[in-house]
Amino acid sequence: MHVDECFLLGYIVKTHGTKGQVVAFFDVDYPEDYEDLESVFLEQKGRLIPFFITSMEPQAKGRFIIKFEDIDTIAQAETLRNTSLYLPLDELPELEEGQFYFHDVIGYQVVDEQHGALGTVKEFYDLPNQQLMVMEYLNQEMLVPVMDEIFLRADRETKQLHVSLPEGLLEVYTQPSSPDDEDEEDTEEEKK
Repeated sequence: MHVDECFLLGYIVKTHGTKGQVVAFFDVDYPEDYEDLESVFLEQKGRLIPFFITSMEPQAKGRFIIKFEDIDTIAQAETLRNTSLYLPLDELPELEEGQFYFHDVIGYQVVDEQHGALGTVKEFYDLPNQQLMVMEYLNQEMLVPVMDEIFLRADRETKQLHVSLPEGLLEVYTQPSSPDDEDEEDTEEEKK
């Protein structure tokens, strides 16, 4: 199994107890959808290795206490700390009409309600407080906040992502800095 055939489920936070259990955080919208897993893939030395789950106890806020087969000591569990957990893409839950997974729309053309075709989806950044879409626009990267009111729908047949960009966002990327800004910089340089 290769990483590009999988999605990132979460990661192992720390060990738990003395019998090889670990605490895992599932970094997904609905962690409860994954309470009955029988196995996961752990990334080790750049490869995905299957690990079979013998027990799994849900905790608060997307955390689970997991016991893996053949991991029976704290020392063995410690080697798994900070390891990423993956599942095959076909285990993603079905989405409702118009919804999409980020990996599905990479390469789609972005079409805005007001401005028409803009550019191409390159990737998504999952930052602590916000998710951003990176779009190739006028030979530069443009960052678009991922919000329900901006992302309208994905059309799989035409490979288009329909959006309604916030007013002024395009201008940030298309207009040169104002002459007033340059004058202020010159004034600052002259003062030195």
